[in-house]
Amino acid sequence: MNREKKIIQTSIIGIIANVFLVVAKAIIGIFAHSVAIITDAINNLSDSLSSAITIVGTKLSNKKPDKKHPYGHGRVEYLTSLIIGMIVLAAGVMAIYESIMTLIEKPEVDHGIASLIVIGVAILVKIGISIYFSKVGKKVNSEPLKASGKDAFFDALLSVATLIGIGTSMIWEGVNIEGYIGILIGLFILKTAYEILHDGVSLIIGERASQEEIDKIKHLVCSFKEVKGAYDLIINNYGTGKIIASIHIEVDDKMNAVELHHLTRNISAKVYAETGAILTVGIYATNETKPEVKEIKDYVYNLVEKDQDIIQVHGFYLDEDTKLITFDLIFDFKYQEPQKKIASIISLLKEKYPEYSFYVIQDTDFSD
Repeated sequence: MNREKKIIQTSIIGIIANVFLVVAKAIIGIFAHSVAIITDAINNLSDSLSSAITIVGTKLSNKKPDKKHPYGHGRVEYLTSLIIGMIVLAAGVMAIYESIMTLIEKPEVDHGIASLIVIGVAILVKIGISIYFSKVGKKVNSEPLKASGKDAFFDALLSVATLIGIGTSMIWEGVNIEGYIGILIGLFILKTAYEILHDGVSLIIGERASQEEIDKIKHLVCSFKEVKGAYDLIINNYGTGKIIASIHIEVDDKMNAVELHHLTRNISAKVYAETGAILTVGIYATNETKPEVKEIKDYVYNLVEKDQDIIQVHGFYLDEDTKLITFDLIFDFKYQEPQKKIASIISLLKEKYPEYSFYVIQDTDFSD
């Protein structure tokens, strides 16, 4: 079964399970005048809506690329997560409001054994949904499913709190803590909403790729004997399975255009075959086999690597014809004055090697 079908199938199961809980809880909650059960039912209704939105989002995200959206529509899934987060947020606000009104109005609550049975079944169903959604969400890498799984887990815990409230009112007549439990439920729902919204916004802004993904691509690139180093890996995620990346490789400056053509083509083909990423390969030339070049390079690297604000130096090349030395520096994101430090480094190098000019590029720490 492909990814789209699996997500839709899982979401449909979630809709059916939550609709069953909504009907059962609403009936029991209305007859028992229980705000905790009714707010729980409202939360389950929002879960059904979330699953329906997941289906729509999955369908839209799998639309083929077009002229206006050449990278595809995969990021629609991230928008789906935001919509689910807003639905969960609304459910949390409503739960808190209804609970506060219950504390003010103090309606009579009449629980029976049916209430206990419904809540007990709801706990089991929600635990099942949480495990299933989380497992499938991780397997197919679906943020909406993972968000729904997290929401279902909290629902199960909160249903336990509701069960405690009902049990308390049945054991001690006149003691009704359901309003407080309803507020607690609402606060947990708001917490879940914040996490879902935070994760969704972070993905839309653009997160750093996982270390596993970075290491795998660099390992594949460096598996070619001609590659002496791999740097500046940039990974752009346009939805699950839709990755466009670029990288610089360091090669001997004696390689000709035909050799570079075959090398870069083979690298791109291998990375695509094993990761699905479309990789563009740039070139850094190196001539460090020459003793005089290696001596200067070692001095530069030793000088730079002592600085804690600099994460990496790479792309070193000495042009013997123009007497120009170039290299890139990657600074820690926390450091605020990279150009000032670059000027200081160039000044020190000019003192040591006055016959050379230096061109230092401030690079960005896109990946480790």
